[in-house]
Amino acid sequence: MQLIYVVATWLAFLLLWPFLLVHKKTRQGQLRRLGFYPPGWPAPGGRPRIWMHGSSAGDLLALKPMVAEMKKRFPGCVVVMSAFTNSGWQMAKERIPEADEVTYVPWDLPGSTARALASIDPDLLVLEYTEIWPNLIHAARRRGVKVAITNGRFSPAKLESYRRFFRIAGDPLAKIDLFLMRDEDEAERALTLGAAPERVRVTGNTKFDGLVGPSGADEAKLRAALGAGPFFIAGSTHEGEEALLLPVFRKLREEFPRLRLAIAPRYVDRAAKIVSLAEGEGFSCGLRSKGAPDADVVILDTIGELSAAYRLGTLVFVGGSFTNRGGQNILEPAGQGRPVLFGPNMDNFKDSVQVLVGRGGIQVADPEQLLRVSRDLLARPEKLEELGALARSAVGAIRGASVRNVDQMARILASSTAPAAAVGT
Repeated sequence: MQLIYVVATWLAFLLLWPFLLVHKKTRQGQLRRLGFYPPGWPAPGGRPRIWMHGSSAGDLLALKPMVAEMKKRFPGCVVVMSAFTNSGWQMAKERIPEADEVTYVPWDLPGSTARALASIDPDLLVLEYTEIWPNLIHAARRRGVKVAITNGRFSPAKLESYRRFFRIAGDPLAKIDLFLMRDEDEAERALTLGAAPERVRVTGNTKFDGLVGPSGADEAKLRAALGAGPFFIAGSTHEGEEALLLPVFRKLREEFPRLRLAIAPRYVDRAAKIVSLAEGEGFSCGLRSKGAPDADVVILDTIGELSAAYRLGTLVFVGGSFTNRGGQNILEPAGQGRPVLFGPNMDNFKDSVQVLVGRGGIQVADPEQLLRVSRDLLARPEKLEELGALARSAVGAIRGASVRNVDQMARILASSTAPAAAVGT
């Protein structure tokens, strides 16, 4: 069946490549995506060599604590990180200095994946969430490379789709040595899809380990660019949500005239559109990249500053929750000691909702309730402080997945031999 998948991926690639060459998320790094690297890349180093892959900026940030733990556990090891999106690559270069190299994941074609593995020469390939690339996994196994899934998740609504895909792709789950799942439900779904029981572990989610961060130069730099607060931070907003939030902000300003709104859109290329929306509502508006110390509304059109923005906030709303997106990361602002508001649609972050509701997180049904709750909290600074401390404590209590994951990876590395030579492309 794998032959069918290989033929299908080649046909799909030939059809889609012109689009991929110009798409904002994939247009960079085309040679590396085909598995072609500069001579001598990556720099030689010790063992083990670990290749860790996450698709986007947020996925790679969830891997960051595990990179640090790897470096602590295996002094002299080499960690190569790969991203699918251009923003993920940029963020990893800027925000994960512990990684020895950052590159792009190869297209899931036999030649591209084999060349990438030959260049990186890993002992262990770590794939995050559902980043299951069958040709990459198959090529890794042919070289004797161990394969692990971390922060594993399988959507319950897509189980039948996964089954069909895995049958066509030659059962890639059978070639994965270790499934490190986020929770018991995810582990059950992995078993249902055919993962071997002795390879499945529940270790938690490494994204929790990087949530509690101290203030630093990044915060001071952002504070200088944005000017004085208090700030209502709207993080990771999606199309349509700003139009709901701006009237809420207008009504809050009637009672709290010094309040300012900072919007961090999930996709920064929407910044200009949001500026037009805010100005259309009569607000002065500016971009963080140009400095906006006096604007009523500031748009964060930069990457990697969201945690610092949350620390500057008095109150936080996390987007993706008033749309059908299924939510965004509500634990990040909680880890910065801020109370967190979010809407009703949190299907992709149910575990986070369970952690935070009643512990510094407040779910609201609609913008009207958001207004009522925000108005009440802004009028009670002591309640804001209490909820923020509670949120930070809740996040601190669920940390530790990175250590548990590295423990499990050390076990399979100890049982492996050095990767064999490539047997073809």
